Amino acid sequence: MEKQSDHLPSIKALQVFEQVAHFGNVARAAEELNITPSAASHQLAKLERELGCILFNRSAKGVTLTLSGEHYLREIGPLLLGLAQATARISHESARSNLRIHCAPSFGLLWLLPRIHKFQASYPEFQLTLSCSYENLSFSRDNIDLAIRHGFPDWKAFEIKTIRHERMSVLASPAYLAQHPVQQPSDLRHHALILSESPLIQWPQWFASQQLPQPDKEWLFRFDRSYMSLEAAMLGHGLIFESELLAEAYLRSGKLVRVFPEKESQPVSAHHLVFPRGFARFPRIAYFLDWIQDELKAMP
Repeated sequence: MEKQSDHLPSIKALQVFEQVAHFGNVARAAEELNITPSAASHQLAKLERELGCILFNRSAKGVTLTLSGEHYLREIGPLLLGLAQATARISHESARSNLRIHCAPSFGLLWLLPRIHKFQASYPEFQLTLSCSYENLSFSRDNIDLAIRHGFPDWKAFEIKTIRHERMSVLASPAYLAQHPVQQPSDLRHHALILSESPLIQWPQWFASQQLPQPDKEWLFRFDRSYMSLEAAMLGHGLIFESELLAEAYLRSGKLVRVFPEKESQPVSAHHLVFPRGFARFPRIAYFLDWIQDELKAMP
């Protein structure tokens, strides 16, 4: 009779486990895997019996990983991803040189796209695929090598390298300031303010940091993409509170300027390089990490 210690769980059960851990919801994971919630629950129960431990705490709000579940996810995540990539490589020879990156839309458009040709010129042996969305894709299911994510760095089982020295500042076009001068922070309560909804720090937090009451006027515009806010400010519509990392090209060209000195800016750690543990040893990942760090250091 086969020993229990020699028995390997099914790939389907491991996929269900990973997706339930990702979504925190059995029904959502089942939908992603195109199976029924009942089948997903059956796979989880079977996996827990085989392992002899509870992987999830279950409640009416959903499921959360137990400590054992967290450890198991940390161990099998890279294995599942490696299996998916090995399958892709054997199926498509060209996949050997593919570097697949997923990033937040504004970072991809405003920061990465103007620079990525330099990476390709330095490493022409790699075919780069870039996808952009605010969804945190699964590295194994979506075959992603590296993600540049926006948010709080609470992604378990992955290596995280936070982009340092990012700061949020009040920005406007020179034309707007010529027509609507700003002398001090309290003046902003009477100006046209454009709200960026995606940054971790927004106008309400800035007014609070200045010990100022919140503005009485409605926001001129509300945008869920930083690039929309930057474009609107460049066109002279109003003032924005945005990331200087994303606004770097606008500031360098003079299309936007800082309204106040740097001391009125706020530091933020909003963008992160995220990848499965151990992936940094792969040349395509290692070269990209080195390149992007050099690019960030070269910024003013």
